[in-house]
Amino acid sequence: MVKAFEVERPKKRLFVALMSLSLLVVGVMVYAVWRVSYLGLQEISEYLPLILGALLAGIFLFTGLGIVGIVGAIMGVPFLSVFQRKTYALINLLFPIAIMMGKVFGFDRRKIECSFVAVSNQIIHHQHIKVRPEELLVVTPHCLQLASCPHKITRDPMANCKRCGQCDIGALVTMAEEMGFHFFVVTGGTLARQTVKKIRPKAVLAIACERDLTSGIQDVYPLPAVGVMNIRPNGPCYNTHVDINMVRSEIESMLIKEENVNG
Repeated sequence: MVKAFEVERPKKRLFVALMSLSLLVVGVMVYAVWRVSYLGLQEISEYLPLILGALLAGIFLFTGLGIVGIVGAIMGVPFLSVFQRKTYALINLLFPIAIMMGKVFGFDRRKIECSFVAVSNQIIHHQHIKVRPEELLVVTPHCLQLASCPHKITRDPMANCKRCGQCDIGALVTMAEEMGFHFFVVTGGTLARQTVKKIRPKAVLAIACERDLTSGIQDVYPLPAVGVMNIRPNGPCYNTHVDINMVRSEIESMLIKEENVNG
């Protein structure tokens, strides 16, 4: 039997704080560029600096409201629907700058990536996305399989997994059969992207480490993707585990209920 492991809960406010700081830094840089080019623009037209300044200020304000929307989603406060689709684009745009800001202030990249995944998940939850089982793709890395297992389950775990109970793959295969979603085990980001293109789901649930989840969520954008962190009692990429109850809860929250489908 697979042992139960505790999952560390990431702090969402870390990424939000770094993203806010990133926006401020970008705002200062944009203002500096506008200020330096002011005289040159004025020579072309006296209205051009004002038009460009108003445009940049509008973008900055809209982005700032997007961050407010993210904070609202985290706190469970409804925010304007106009920001719901833009929020993903915003966090993907500011993520590299947030990583740099975190490095400057001495924050561990792993913690920032965990916070990013938690914020991204919260946004998806707030949007109440619902899909049919056949429209949901669940992917997990091959390190979730017991390293000594002789069976090759990559690409087709449903047929090849023997469900011996020594790793979490068997429980996920059983869950996929019961609930009807697509389930694949992949060896890396390239195969994961190929699987998404092949299945063409309307939503994705990915199980991986914070680094792979971060890049995966950004790669499949604008496809909604929920990330579940794997558990690494033996270190990275070796005999990892996942909280099966958490996976089931996330999947159930994304699937259309049977009575709604039949109705």
